[in-house]
Amino acid sequence: MQREGHFPVMLPEVLDTLAPQDGGVYLDGTFGGGGYSRALLRSASCTVHAIDRDPDAIKRGQPLVAASEGRLHLHQGTFSAMKELAGHHGPFNGIVLDLGVSSFQLDQEERGFSFRHDGPLDMRMSIDGLSAADIVNGEKEQALADILYHYGEERRSRRVARAIIEARQSGPIQTTGQLADIIRKAVPKERPNFDPATRSFQAIRIAVNDELGELERTLETAPGLLAPGGIFCIVTFHSLEDRMTKRALARLAGRMAGPSRHTPLAMQQTEAPSFELLHIRPRTPSDQELNLNPRSRSARLRALRRLPAHGASA
Repeated sequence: MQREGHFPVMLPEVLDTLAPQDGGVYLDGTFGGGGYSRALLRSASCTVHAIDRDPDAIKRGQPLVAASEGRLHLHQGTFSAMKELAGHHGPFNGIVLDLGVSSFQLDQEERGFSFRHDGPLDMRMSIDGLSAADIVNGEKEQALADILYHYGEERRSRRVARAIIEARQSGPIQTTGQLADIIRKAVPKERPNFDPATRSFQAIRIAVNDELGELERTLETAPGLLAPGGIFCIVTFHSLEDRMTKRALARLAGRMAGPSRHTPLAMQQTEAPSFELLHIRPRTPSDQELNLNPRSRSARLRALRRLPAHGASA
């Protein structure tokens, strides 16, 4: 495991789940620092197609592309567009997503992702579109409160939104430090080592990057790109995306609760499922990883396998 720069979260568990094979074709939907892609290339004589919406990640990956001797191919874009970007290279023996913000983005203060560094209030993964500053300074109080409540599960969302509205009367909020201070004054500290700004920063980042919309579209697309026996592996980092993932994979595997007796027969599922869950409960980071990389503490790994009797969709 790397100790500096980028930590590929739950890497041993991801490799154990995907079980890369010689001649296989794999899709890394969140290239980031290249941790998963590099490990896949080392584990088997396989081909990897990797996607990232951040142009900086694509640039950082070029030396790895050169060293891979044609086995690694990078595509810039969102992972929800994986079918358009790389689908013609499939079907894939494995698809992996790490839904966390990369260490590179968190540690670069100019990207504005972290309240631990005072930088521009940005948070854009793709460096285009609306920024966090646009949302914080442009949305009305109710809209801000809704973002904080629904995406950050911030119970004091109205209080935080009101504090932001009051603060921006004196001028625009331009830095992560400014915003964090406003939130800390509005929300009492709950417990040691937990910053009151955490949930609000998460919520604004999710809104800026449409992260839940990205995930929803990907959960609909990715399973159809798997080869028979192929595995879809997802590492989540907060309860919203983990619940979405859990429900979507359970539905694909036919493990949702049975239909109501009042449901018309025409609406009840009668076909056998095309997928199976690899783990009923999510896998979590090892104690060793938690000691090396505390950022992984909330990570959860879920996985789905396409049953051999069902081929990939066109």
